[in-house]
Amino acid sequence: MHYVYILKSIAHPSQSYVGYTADLKNRINKHNEGGCKHTSKYKPWKIVWYSAFPDKHKALEFETYLKSHSGKAFSNKRLV
Repeated sequence: MHYVYILKSIAHPSQSYVGYTADLKNRINKHNEGGCKHTSKYKPWKIVWYSAFPDKHKALEFETYLKSHSGKAFSNKRLV
């Protein structure tokens, strides 16, 4: 399975992060351990939404959409 997820910073609630992974549990742990450059300064993180996709290409397309302006509006209104 392939996952697209949205994280929210516990320490900085205005910060969120959209990502893709094939191993969701390991990836969240990596974010919280400071192993990711873009998220380390806002740790700890909690997962607020995720979706599983059987197709990697579809998951990456959806991640790209969620990172777009209209995707951010959609996720704020419908997902989180």
